[in-house]
Amino acid sequence: MSAFSQFSLPDSLLANLDSMGIQNPTEIQQAALPALLAGDDLIAQAATGSGKTLTFALPIALKVTSDIATQALVLCPTRELAEQVADTIRTVLRVVPNIKVQTLCGGQPMGPQIQSLRHAPQVIVATPGRLVEHVEKRRVDLRTVSQLVLDEADRMLDVGFADDLDVIFHAMAPGHQTMLFSATYTDEINRMCETWLPTAQKVEVATKVASITQQFYRLGSVKRYDAVARILSHHQPASAMIFTNTKREAAELAEVLKQQGFAALAIHGDLEQRERNQVLAQFANGSCLYLIATDVAARGLDIPDVAMVVNLQPAHDVETHVHRIGRTGRAGREGLAVTLISDDDTRPYELLIERFGAIKSVGVQNLVFHANRILQPVVQTVLIQAGKKQKIRKGDIVGLLTRDDKVPSDDIVDIQLTQLDTYLAIKQRSVKRTLQQLRENRLKGIKVIARKL
Repeated sequence: MSAFSQFSLPDSLLANLDSMGIQNPTEIQQAALPALLAGDDLIAQAATGSGKTLTFALPIALKVTSDIATQALVLCPTRELAEQVADTIRTVLRVVPNIKVQTLCGGQPMGPQIQSLRHAPQVIVATPGRLVEHVEKRRVDLRTVSQLVLDEADRMLDVGFADDLDVIFHAMAPGHQTMLFSATYTDEINRMCETWLPTAQKVEVATKVASITQQFYRLGSVKRYDAVARILSHHQPASAMIFTNTKREAAELAEVLKQQGFAALAIHGDLEQRERNQVLAQFANGSCLYLIATDVAARGLDIPDVAMVVNLQPAHDVETHVHRIGRTGRAGREGLAVTLISDDDTRPYELLIERFGAIKSVGVQNLVFHANRILQPVVQTVLIQAGKKQKIRKGDIVGLLTRDDKVPSDDIVDIQLTQLDTYLAIKQRSVKRTLQQLRENRLKGIKVIARKL
């Protein structure tokens, strides 16, 4: 029996959770669901990867109906997080008939969004700025919303959405349920909660670092970028996220590592949306092993299995450090987090020692870079410039590639469909045949453009 039965969920929803491979509630679900299912406002402090999306998707699933009105609104700081959240909600709501989940995010064409809003979607997942544009043009009526979710609320404030959030709150009718999730509980969050959630219950799930081994590497005379190459060739992590404090460092470090032979890419605020999507798809499917990121660009990304985190320098504050290293050591796995420190990093070093106690510290000069120890990905990403909008399904792609035994089915490692693009993770030996099949045949009756990333 599913452990979710304790929450008196309907059998159809329990069966759906079971089909998703979800049987036991996470700590945040255990703590938050009783209040949320009772309709109470809630403030929850929980990190990415804690299971919070399902935590607010379940109350939505129990309340939403097929009535043509927007009933639930989920706000996210980034388009990437909004798309991930919307996909999860769609999966949870597939047992509720005739429900439309619509994303409204900046960086996307306005025309298709306007078209989709001619009939009000029951659930909207949006970034605040774009939603306000639609609200001010009266394309979205928030007075019918009975459930509001603020996901990654601290980062929405960090990137300047405070005024937009005020507009959204004022546009809603009183009496709705509000669920706020935040990795940190800042003064700004506290002020917002005092204004808009004065009677909310509060739950906190601490970020666990018990399964994460931390280590400091003293730079000495070694340059930071060189130190990262030494660390990666020494530890040989199957995957790693490398955090930098600036966009320039992220771009420079990615270029340095690529020149040395590492499968590395950067994500930062200067990338176009399509470039961001391509980078994230490659890291998620394993054709890129090492993702270099700034803190803002990495927020909202839920990559479940990161073997190692590297901090190019200490984070600006301890909470950001905790959030960074929480990317590894998830789901019972062991994780490794290393931080590079110089003689100028005395104060950040002391703060981390105060927070975590003694942490092993060694000189990075003891590590030697070996080019022959650089791990290479076993798959490569093939981009197809067609997706859900063209009614492409995974089965269509598998059928085309495996026709006449051109590509073994085992060599198709992953397929990620977006609205306009499809990302295939293909084993290296079958990349050439994959491109040949796509170029010489029609996919769902369409002549598609395909290329290696």
